[in-house]
Amino acid sequence: MPAAAPPPTSPGSSRRARGTASRRRGRRDGARVAEVALWRRIAGPAVVAALAATAGWGFHRVFPAADLLAVVVPSALVPAVVAALTRNRPLWLALVLDVVLWLAATVPLYGAFTLAFASDLTNSWQALLTTLLPAPAEPRLLILTHTLVWLAAVTGAETLTRTRLRIAPALPALLVYGVALVLGVDGEGSNLATSAALLVMVGLLLVLREDRPALWLLPVLPAIGVVTLVAVLLGPVLPMAREPYDPRRDAELPPPVRVDSVSPLDRVSAWLQIPDRPLFTVKADKPLNWRLAVLDRYDGVRWTSGGRFQPTGGRVTSDAWTGATTTVRQTVTFQGLPGTWLPAADRPVEVKGARGLAADPESGALLTSAATGKGFTYQVTSEVAAPTKDELLHAVPVADPGLTAFPVGPQEKLFRKLAQDATRGADVPIRQAYRLQNFLRTTAKYDITAPPGHSLKALEFFLDTTYRGTSEQFASSFALMARTLGLPARVVVGFRPGQAKDGVYHVRSGDVMAWAEIKFDKLGWRPFYPTPGKSGAKDDHDVVSSAIEESEQLEGEFGQSGASKAKEPAPKGKPVPVAESTSYWWVIAPVVVAAYLLLALVLPWWRRRSRRVATPDARRVMGAWHQACQDLGVVGKHSLTASEIVARHPAVEELQPLAALANHVRYAPDTLPPHAATEAWRYSDAIRAHTRRTTPLRTRLTHRLNPKTLIRP
Repeated sequence: MPAAAPPPTSPGSSRRARGTASRRRGRRDGARVAEVALWRRIAGPAVVAALAATAGWGFHRVFPAADLLAVVVPSALVPAVVAALTRNRPLWLALVLDVVLWLAATVPLYGAFTLAFASDLTNSWQALLTTLLPAPAEPRLLILTHTLVWLAAVTGAETLTRTRLRIAPALPALLVYGVALVLGVDGEGSNLATSAALLVMVGLLLVLREDRPALWLLPVLPAIGVVTLVAVLLGPVLPMAREPYDPRRDAELPPPVRVDSVSPLDRVSAWLQIPDRPLFTVKADKPLNWRLAVLDRYDGVRWTSGGRFQPTGGRVTSDAWTGATTTVRQTVTFQGLPGTWLPAADRPVEVKGARGLAADPESGALLTSAATGKGFTYQVTSEVAAPTKDELLHAVPVADPGLTAFPVGPQEKLFRKLAQDATRGADVPIRQAYRLQNFLRTTAKYDITAPPGHSLKALEFFLDTTYRGTSEQFASSFALMARTLGLPARVVVGFRPGQAKDGVYHVRSGDVMAWAEIKFDKLGWRPFYPTPGKSGAKDDHDVVSSAIEESEQLEGEFGQSGASKAKEPAPKGKPVPVAESTSYWWVIAPVVVAAYLLLALVLPWWRRRSRRVATPDARRVMGAWHQACQDLGVVGKHSLTASEIVARHPAVEELQPLAALANHVRYAPDTLPPHAATEAWRYSDAIRAHTRRTTPLRTRLTHRLNPKTLIRP
């Protein structure tokens, strides 16, 4: 039988079949599109959040890593989540949520809700420029990183979700990273890996904005890796990497302050009267002198510290000595030591466990603003200088008028004559110091019952009448006599190692001592011990005895032929060819220029506003004065008085009354008249208008773009 023919199909059924197939293909394509859209909605904000977090990690040279991560991660993640969830909502709603959540995030940062974050945010950048890195992880400083990372995440995420721009979402993070690089120039570690990570994520962001499938990333990732590797290799040879600009060199440090109501030098005689009082213990690798306070300013009555103490998270910068050192680790526990000074072996480079720590970079002296009762413990790592005999023999004192100043008075003649007599025949500075040390150790006696005090009158009585004193008088006399010879000298108060027991040195009040130091070029401060031992010419303290023995050996070296001869210049070798530097600015020039222009636009406005709204009125008056000085171009000339600045600008009529208000704040802040701040800013605004009228536009732009005038507070 013939096969049955297929049933005929009507035109309507054929159209229905084609429609069904088309709808199926549409659903499949729609599912693929929805899958791609969902993937991009997740990947885009994630990359932006990673960019902001990586830029915030650039502050790891500024803050300790653990505390920094606790701030950076939520600051980068929360705005990205908000942007993803509100992509179809009005922008104002997303921004309101971001502000509310930013305020909520300050609660765990500060431990409670407080409005102090506003003033902290304004002052944090200036505080960081006057802080030794790593900075302490305090809310008043971390608020800057918290806010910058949050702003970068908000701006980048909202730009990503609401525009089709490709590179723009990455720019805020790159600007924040630029700020981190500038503030972390003096910190430890490297940001090379961070820079590489940023380049990788910028490349990923560009790929995501191309609207291509996820599999398209596979051949692109190796290319991004190659570009990143090239950038990492070229990074160290960039001019800005070889010699980065450090804004801390131009930042105005806080003025010297009196750090304790009673100077440790004034306590020496009192401590010696009760020698068995426990002060602190030190668990250390070896016995050393534990220095407490460094005093380098003398007014004829007392020695004080001129140190400019800066907050620090534990790191203390080293002094001028760059030679061989011995590392000594100490654990100090207080038992009854009063005051805010922290004892440590010279020279401390790292301190752990001390809250409210501040250090003087010049002297290495340590302070704390925290309570230091019995049981207070901290750890110190010190690098003790170990110069060679040749380095000591050829030491040259530095030229510093502040360290050779002698107060006006008739006693200077006595000190100078005694110093010259004691060092007669010594033609080398360090030999003069040794002779002076030996003179005091052999012509006067150590006596704890001698009258206390180190004024010029008291020291004159000691040198010309009694010839008896404690280390307070011996160290003070040595330093002043050395100054009459042109040797830069200061006084140090500290303690002998103490009594050793089971690897711990127990320091009592009777171990207190003062010694003197002289500063030499490339050698730093060297100690001298002019105080004789209790038995007369010899000292019963091992550290001092070894130092005296060393000085006697070096003194003998000068008598040998050629020992005091000047060093012959080293033979000149063949000149080392210097390779021509290659510029790779094209890699980062657009980002650097954009960041700097934005900084030049925003920072002066922010600085002026913070000065105008500062509290109390005295700060507003001084803010008006500093703003006027900045507008006139005298920023950085800190040695000029207000009268000298007025004399230099006689054509500015408003400068004289503004200077009078500034002087009023400096010398009588408690009697500041009402509305003084308003008047001060009226004068400052008039001065600003005057300078804008009389200064060419090109000069104003040059001044504004100058890094020194831009970064300096």
